[in-house]
Amino acid sequence: MSLQTEWIHFEQDGVKHRLYTSRLARAKTPLPVVIVIQEIWGTDAHIRDLTDRFAKAGYLAVAPDLFAVEGKRPETLTEERIEQVKAFLETLPPPAWHDAQAREAALEQQPPKAREELRATYADVFAHLKLFPQLLEKLKAAVSFLEGYALSKGQKIASTGYCMGGALSLQLASSVPNLAGSVVYYGHLLNKEQVATIECPVLGFFGELDAKINAHLPEFVSAMKEADKSFTYEVYEGAHHAFFNDTRGAYHVKASRDAWEKTLAFFKQVLV
Repeated sequence: MSLQTEWIHFEQDGVKHRLYTSRLARAKTPLPVVIVIQEIWGTDAHIRDLTDRFAKAGYLAVAPDLFAVEGKRPETLTEERIEQVKAFLETLPPPAWHDAQAREAALEQQPPKAREELRATYADVFAHLKLFPQLLEKLKAAVSFLEGYALSKGQKIASTGYCMGGALSLQLASSVPNLAGSVVYYGHLLNKEQVATIECPVLGFFGELDAKINAHLPEFVSAMKEADKSFTYEVYEGAHHAFFNDTRGAYHVKASRDAWEKTLAFFKQVLV
């Protein structure tokens, strides 16, 4: 199965953006689009692999690089630097990842240059959790570009996102009336005001052991029901946050298999 993959740059409203694209080389275009929205770690190998999986299902699959500034990654947010942070964090117990005191104690054991680079990249990566309005604008720019792009012009567009990207997939649904569908994997959920502006069907996947996210699920379910919005979801027994990421210890194969099948069925329904 031959894929055509490439990074492309486009300009929208005077701002340059960067986008990973993947499609079957022999597929006739234009194609319906699946926008794959990154976790906090960016458009890394895992996100590009997911994008390729959607391309193999017959879509133009794209992953916007939300860390790019004017189409280019800042030095602290290059993929190499982010991979170094991920490798460092994997040496710590998960509770220490967001424990500043424990993390700093571990950083002090690193050589000075590595310590400062790790600290700077960690800070810049997680600063994006407070930049959702700017990240959402980048996603909306991608939608506008894809609406006129030769390989997708005139076709429907839907989104899927993971963790931070899951939250952004929902926010995109709340902000873009013509989005065909939105999938959220264990992302922060919306309030009633944001729910009111959703026009497309929404599909959600959550891990039973992901207490922080799941605490808001009943309120979101109620808000979607009261607003007469389409929302179906699964909560997988024994699954943690990030259960779909097969590069992390939280990976749950049974939950992931079921979620993948349901995601493809959802996109077939809303896009084709």
